[in-house]
Amino acid sequence: MNFNDLKINDDIKSSIEKIGYSQLTPIQERTIPLILKRLDVIGQAQTGSGKTIAFAIPILEKLFIPDNSPQAIILCPTRELSIQVANVIKQIAKPLGKIKVLEVYGGQSIGRQTRVLKKGVHIIVGTPGRVIDHINKGNLDLIGVETVVLDEADEMLDMGFREDIELILRHTPKQRQTLLFSATIPEDIKKIAKLYQKNPQFIKISDNKKTIPKIRQFLFKCSDESKIDDLACLIEYYDFNLWLIFCNTRHRVDFVYRNLKRRGFKVDSIHGDMTQKVRDKVMNKFRNGNISILVASDIASRGLDVSDVDVVVNYDIPINADDYIHRIGRTARAGAKGTAFNLVTPEESKYLVKIRKTHNFNVKRRKVPTISEIEYIKNKKIMGDVKQSVENDNLDNYIQVISASDISPVEIAAALLKMQREK
Repeated sequence: MNFNDLKINDDIKSSIEKIGYSQLTPIQERTIPLILKRLDVIGQAQTGSGKTIAFAIPILEKLFIPDNSPQAIILCPTRELSIQVANVIKQIAKPLGKIKVLEVYGGQSIGRQTRVLKKGVHIIVGTPGRVIDHINKGNLDLIGVETVVLDEADEMLDMGFREDIELILRHTPKQRQTLLFSATIPEDIKKIAKLYQKNPQFIKISDNKKTIPKIRQFLFKCSDESKIDDLACLIEYYDFNLWLIFCNTRHRVDFVYRNLKRRGFKVDSIHGDMTQKVRDKVMNKFRNGNISILVASDIASRGLDVSDVDVVVNYDIPINADDYIHRIGRTARAGAKGTAFNLVTPEESKYLVKIRKTHNFNVKRRKVPTISEIEYIKNKKIMGDVKQSVENDNLDNYIQVISASDISPVEIAAALLKMQREK
């Protein structure tokens, strides 16, 4: 199904097209028509399946811009996911007029958030704890809310937010539309749905191959001692623009970051012990291409969203199969192709075996490139650039210089190649 097939505002269609989306994902195709009819929905699909757009489009479609009070509230488990969701909504909303979207989360000045709320906001995206802070301080009135979204609901419940979620829901009108999106549907979510939703339509996208269809997965066997060297070899050999590398602990994140930085790579790191200001700064560098490699802990695996990540590397194999899904789902966003590399020690093999069996993944084995293979690929890349210059550039002046030399053109080319490689 194409976005143009939806019965929505032409400006929204145009905005979606500019962002680069054309075909709906399965969760979007099955839930958007229901949400547009103002039905309550439970949508079960993995991270990276396009859930944000599934609820963003209907919210924007029915927004009444002259009313400057909150008409929709979206609850997320983390600050990172709140920022991601808000950014998607802002992108789609650009041609619709002055739609005000505010992220509210801890780690950011509550005073600034309060000032924006006082001026008027159409859509709130935030973590339950900070939303309740604003309710208790009298900064946030949800009486005009028409739509409530619980995004990554299972994660919010795992983090102990159930009481907060129920308190927020009780501050919204009973006639609201309630949308619940989650990767899994445990009993606690069923209880919340029964209490706070009206005859919800249950949509399940259960086939993992559908939700992450174009991720090529590979494993590289190594020892823990050789792992950092092997990672450097992969980065030098494979021609990817943006690398996202996951580690299991903050200590490992710091170790990988320091070693890659020492080798001259454009790299930075992000983990849960950083302030929000530092995290935002690092993420902006990654999105803008100022760094090509980001080393992250699992704190970023759900909330981090960069549309052009070419490859995800599991430097450490996660113990939990769902964590693996969340990590590799950071690539192949919105139908694009993606790649996942797994550096696997003998001790970690059992975890990857379990993941492969659980999700029926085809993870192919490859060997870490040798030094000679890396040298060959680097020389080949330079020669490719040379060929492009020969075909496209005016080289007459340079040809005259070389023709007048008593050194053979082949020797000149070899020397220039050596100088280029060693600079």
